Amino acid sequence: QVQLVESGGGLVQAGGSLGLSCAASGSISRVNAMGWYRQAPGKQRELVASITRGGTTNYADSVKGRFTISRDNVKNTVYLQMNSLKPEDTAVYYCNADIQHSYWGQGTRVTVSS
Repeated sequence: QVQLVESGGGLVQAGGSLGLSCAASGSISRVNAMGWYRQAPGKQRELVASITRGGTTNYADSVKGRFTISRDNVKNTVYLQMNSLKPEDTAVYYCNADIQHSYWGQGTRVTVSS
């Protein structure tokens, strides 16, 4: 069984920074792509950023230049550094990992006040 445990959400003022982390544990042979998604109230879940095992990254246009995704393959952990946060970044952020199947974390709330 695989678990993804997220941490690092919270409340921050516009222009501030937050870091998220997500650690995969359990019966893991190999973690392929990992990513962060978010879902704002009344909206669909959307991709924020993803990273392949080899380190190739992909970002939503709305976060390019402000967010950075990284990972530690030894720790099976993915990180999301969020800078210059805006109120529209407010959402529940979910970690996703491709470990033969797609797994999701429980979500962590990020609130950006104006």
